[in-house]
Amino acid sequence: MVLNILRNSGMGAGEKLLMILITLLCVLLSLTIHEVGHGLAAYAMGDRTAQSRGRLSLNPLHHIDPIGGLCLLIFGFGWAKPVPVNPYNFKNQKSGMVLTSLAGPLTNFILAFIAEIGVCVLGGMTFRSAGFGFDLASLLYTFFIYMVYMNLGLGIFNLIPIPPLDGSKVLSAVLPTDLYFKYMQYERYGFIILILLMNFGVFNRFLSFCESGLIGLYDMIIKLFV
Repeated sequence: MVLNILRNSGMGAGEKLLMILITLLCVLLSLTIHEVGHGLAAYAMGDRTAQSRGRLSLNPLHHIDPIGGLCLLIFGFGWAKPVPVNPYNFKNQKSGMVLTSLAGPLTNFILAFIAEIGVCVLGGMTFRSAGFGFDLASLLYTFFIYMVYMNLGLGIFNLIPIPPLDGSKVLSAVLPTDLYFKYMQYERYGFIILILLMNFGVFNRFLSFCESGLIGLYDMIIKLFV
C-alpha cells in the first residue's frame, strides 16, 4: 500500500504523508483487533493465557510483529505476534483451537464490513461546497476504503495454512496426529514460503479476486438496508 502511495505522481508530498499516516493507523487498528479477537475467543472457552500475558489489551505495542506489520503496511497483508493459547484449558482441544484461530480473521471480516458501510454511506453523499466538512468527509472516506482492503487482505491472508498464519493452526487442529507431525516438520520454512508468495503475481491476483468477491457480497447485503 505504501509503495503505491509513494509511486503516485498525482499526489503532493503532504498528501502522500497523510495517506501513509492513515495506512499506519489502519495497520495498528487491524492487527490489534485481530489479536484481541483471538484472545477473547480463547478466554470465552476457558483459556486465560492471553489475558495473563496482557494480550487482551488494545495497546498495539502488545501485538505488533515488526515483519508482519511492515508487510501489511507495504503490501496490504501480513500478520501480528501469535496470541499464546493453552489448548489443554479448552473442554474440546481441537474445536477450541479451530474457533480461537478463526476468531482473528473473523474480526477482520467484520471490521471490513463495518468500514464498507462507511464507504457506501459517504460515497452516496454530496456536498454543496468545499470546506472543512468536505475535507473531513473525504478523509473518513479514504480511511474507510483503506480499512476495507486492509482487513480483507489480513483476514484472507491469515487463513492460508502456512505457519505462523491462523490457517496453519486450523489445519493442525483437524489433521490426524501422524499427518500433523509431518506437517510441522516444515514449520521453520513458513516465513520463507510467505515471502516467496508475496512476490508472485498469481498469488496477489488471487487475493485481489477474493477481496473483490467479498466487497461485492458486502455491497449486496448493505444495499438491502441502506
